[in-house]
Amino acid sequence: MDKILSLFNSLTTLQKSLVVAIFSLILFAFSTIITYTALSGNTKPAAMTASTQTPAATTGTTPQGSSIVTEDPNQPKTAECPLNGSMHIQAAKDQWEKRRPLAVMIENHIDARPQSGLSAADVVYETVAEGGITRFMAIFYCNYGDAEVGPVRSARTYFIDWLSEYNALYAHVGGANAPGPADALGQIIKYGILDLNQFSIGFPTYWRDYQRLGHPVATEHTMYSTIDKLWAVGASRGWTNINAQTGQAWDANFIPWKFKDPAIPSANNGSSVNSATKVHVEFWNGFKDYEVDWFYDGTCSCYKRNNAGVPHIDLDTNKQLTASDVVVQFETEAHAHDGYENDVHLLYGTIGSGKALIFEDGKVIQGKWIKTSRLARSKYVDSQGNEVAFNRGPIWIETVPEGANVTY
Repeated sequence: MDKILSLFNSLTTLQKSLVVAIFSLILFAFSTIITYTALSGNTKPAAMTASTQTPAATTGTTPQGSSIVTEDPNQPKTAECPLNGSMHIQAAKDQWEKRRPLAVMIENHIDARPQSGLSAADVVYETVAEGGITRFMAIFYCNYGDAEVGPVRSARTYFIDWLSEYNALYAHVGGANAPGPADALGQIIKYGILDLNQFSIGFPTYWRDYQRLGHPVATEHTMYSTIDKLWAVGASRGWTNINAQTGQAWDANFIPWKFKDPAIPSANNGSSVNSATKVHVEFWNGFKDYEVDWFYDGTCSCYKRNNAGVPHIDLDTNKQLTASDVVVQFETEAHAHDGYENDVHLLYGTIGSGKALIFEDGKVIQGKWIKTSRLARSKYVDSQGNEVAFNRGPIWIETVPEGANVTY
């Protein structure tokens, strides 16, 4: 050691600076490798009393693939999910009561299909993001196991209005930020949204999986995360079921929708005057790649989703997406005229009221949606003004422009 110090002291000032710089780079690289090794391990608690299986269709996922965790079928389902009324075992409730809802932006570009995670969401919102291409905001809360989510994409102003009802964490990759009414990133700051922007978090919470579909796709279709990783970042910032900064529970002002058990299928379910066993939704006329069809299946009391004329599959479960209820709400649509290239940023009339069609039990309820403010809970009522009770299970809310072609 003395010889090393003596040799170092004999160097010129420039030589000493170079040696220190090289040593610092080596030390940084070593610490980065150690940190990556520690953080990229499985974050799922090993003690969870549930069965696990390998996802059916994950290819080359990095840094880890999430396992599918199911609830023990031998335990009674006594806990009602406050978001969609689905019934769960007590262990699931014990878990969800320690966190808050999580909203994740997931794209629906044709090159992004099939996506991961939509089947694990409690509520899914879908509408056009730009250029006739729809996008999803999936709300997670009651799912017992971890789930990969992706490809994750950018924020839009109208999705912020809907997520505000849940006081939720918001996971996205950047967003619209041109000055004006569609400035989603500015509104996130203004409204105090609990933000999980990938730009401020990075790897290993978010990562790019270039082999997710087994063939090359553009970089914008590769961003991934898991709901457990995102909840963990929220918890590290003091955003669990209680906001550490405000001391307020996420559901202090939350009003759950009404829920019911599905109607028992009968021989005349498909022949009544309000029958709706096939629902066709067009967001923009002529954009067939984004047309949606929902087909009612009495064996599961659910609607099965087709996108662009083919079954819409979850990549990780290899199963068709389903919904217990499908809501189509009609809202005004306009361009933001904020100076952004090709004027692609959109605005929807999320506040106020308008026509709504609620599909459940193979039938349609003609009514309207009501949302009195950004923070107010959306309500769905029938033609008599009575609040609609949703069937327990996944709820999909499709927002289309007024005058859009929706048939059933």
